[in-house]
Amino acid sequence: MELLAPAKVNLGLSVLGRRPDGYHELHTLFAALRVGDRLWVEAIPEGIELEVWGRGLPADTNNLVYKAAQAYLTAAGWPGGVRVVLEKNLPLAAGLGGGSSDAAAVLRALSQLYPSALELPGLALGLGADVPFFLGPGLAEGRGVGERLTPLPPIRAALVLVNPGIAVSAAEAYKGLTPEMWQPELDVAGVVEAIQVGEEPPYWNTLERSVFRLHPYLEALKQELYRLGLRGVLMSGSGSTLFGLARDGAEAGYLAGVLRDKHPGFWVVATETVS
Repeated sequence: MELLAPAKVNLGLSVLGRRPDGYHELHTLFAALRVGDRLWVEAIPEGIELEVWGRGLPADTNNLVYKAAQAYLTAAGWPGGVRVVLEKNLPLAAGLGGGSSDAAAVLRALSQLYPSALELPGLALGLGADVPFFLGPGLAEGRGVGERLTPLPPIRAALVLVNPGIAVSAAEAYKGLTPEMWQPELDVAGVVEAIQVGEEPPYWNTLERSVFRLHPYLEALKQELYRLGLRGVLMSGSGSTLFGLARDGAEAGYLAGVLRDKHPGFWVVATETVS
């Protein structure tokens, strides 16, 4: 079978504080997009075979796709094997949840190839905090480390995504946070309403302060996207991808073209939320 592993953006990400277990307490709004990686999955008699196209991502046991396949087949008692071909379209370490989405796509595929009574959300959480979101709806409020999800009715929004080729690890982004940077919960209803009526959403990303300190160019790029005419420009997740809201798909496509012409080395995509 062939699957799209969609990217996500965080329509706001607030770090509320640090938990006793060392992780950070989050409040966010996840939105799946119509752009992402692509996977081809087929059953084989035994074992796990993985092939990766593009982006120089290793196809070994450290790949999250391999780990997802291993987790499912182990829990299911190894009813057979699987071959996965991953076409890696999304930039790496970019705040778009690419690896998490790839892992969730493999879990979804294996649940069809080898049906079982396994609880996929539990397997997904064992692979990463963002993975459970990609099993469910296209829009969800996230709490905890992002694993406590409340599904929300889908919204339609046109976006432009821009990644300048700077890789930012989540560990790097969170390491730069200090207690005075903690912020309150997001106004999720207000964010959704603003996006629906075309206004500037009342959201923020707490991690921007940490990441922009490490990579000042990202802050300058954010201002450039505002000057171009995009609204609600924000860094997604732990970076380094920035996104902005357009009035519609036509405007998003036009502005993405302007950015590609000006920055030919950047990854620039016009897309929409999954509605």
